[in-house]
Amino acid sequence: MVTLLWVVVLTLLCGLGDALGFVYAARVWQDGAFRWAEALRSALSFQFGVLMYWLALRELAQWGVVSPEAQTLVWFGATIIGVAALSGRVLHWPLLDQGVAVLVLAGIAWLLLRTAE
Repeated sequence: MVTLLWVVVLTLLCGLGDALGFVYAARVWQDGAFRWAEALRSALSFQFGVLMYWLALRELAQWGVVSPEAQTLVWFGATIIGVAALSGRVLHWPLLDQGVAVLVLAGIAWLLLRTAE
């Protein structure tokens, strides 16, 4: 049970790091000029996300989850949830779009269960 909690925490931290990386990256070329501060924030966030991803993969490998597809699905789910949450716009999406997002996440969960090795 502790290991499952650790994998969840690492995965959420990975998703948070990568989500921040994407949010900052979206600001790098605003106003037609390269923003070094945003680029640095983006790069550092991605590096943090990668470190957390590697640590999560270590735990997943101990469970026998070595399929790159399954490992990537875990990362993708955490990252897309992080981007949606950090942007703050997901709550303003039309209800239909929110429903589709839930279905996409359910599809990710389905694929994760079906492709895990």
